[in-house]
Amino acid sequence: MTRVAGKVALVTGAGAGMGLSFATRLAAEGADIIAVDIDENGLSEVAERVRARGREVVPVRADVRELAELEAAVEAGVARFGGLDVVVANAGVCENPGPAWTIDEQVWDRSIGVNLTGTWHTVKAAASALRARGGGSVVLVSSTAGIKSVAGAAQYSAAKHGIVGLARTLANELGAQSIRVNAVLPGAVNTAMTNNPTTFARLRPDLEHPTAADVAPVLSARHLLPMPWVEPEDVANAVVFLASDESRCMTGQQLVVDAGLTQKVA
Repeated sequence: MTRVAGKVALVTGAGAGMGLSFATRLAAEGADIIAVDIDENGLSEVAERVRARGREVVPVRADVRELAELEAAVEAGVARFGGLDVVVANAGVCENPGPAWTIDEQVWDRSIGVNLTGTWHTVKAAASALRARGGGSVVLVSSTAGIKSVAGAAQYSAAKHGIVGLARTLANELGAQSIRVNAVLPGAVNTAMTNNPTTFARLRPDLEHPTAADVAPVLSARHLLPMPWVEPEDVANAVVFLASDESRCMTGQQLVVDAGLTQKVA
């Protein structure tokens, strides 16, 4: 598989969940990876997976809220690989603290800081390297919460809506330099962000210790397709498509991967 052969891809939040799947799949398709995560153990995992697929990796511990740390990550990767072609701004956090007027300021600031400001920082740190390459593809990871409200998580929905607006604006600003900017909007994904005891309890308050099997029918009922969630690999398929030349005429678009969540009318 060589859909991004010879390219260099930066992936934030690469140490777990969707980010780990993105980095692994891009490597399998021929890209070398600059892997950014705040967790050292996650960086070890992604480095092992990338190398197992025959590609090179520069793992960098960085907090996406800190622009200087992302700039250092890009600098290290470009020094190693000679350039940058693909950016996947994926790092994110999700909490369900309750109604908007009850949200603690620290929770709000963390969500906006990681999800939205971190995405902006990622593009800001990488833009010069993409321009030096003569173009490239930027994929911003939003969510169905970026086009559909999420009661009880206003801070998350606000950040993810912001990412969609940022993608559209960046597409206009960078298009003349042959840099494409698109957003991927996953629904419920089979990662720890969805599959955890707190989420299970919220979805099935009638049970004392609900399991994934208990919540699967609840999630399936929200979808057009008969499935409770999409797999990280399903979202990775969309990311690879947008990173590759197969989508060379697409920019400013939102690619939704949600089993029909946002299209279901009843």
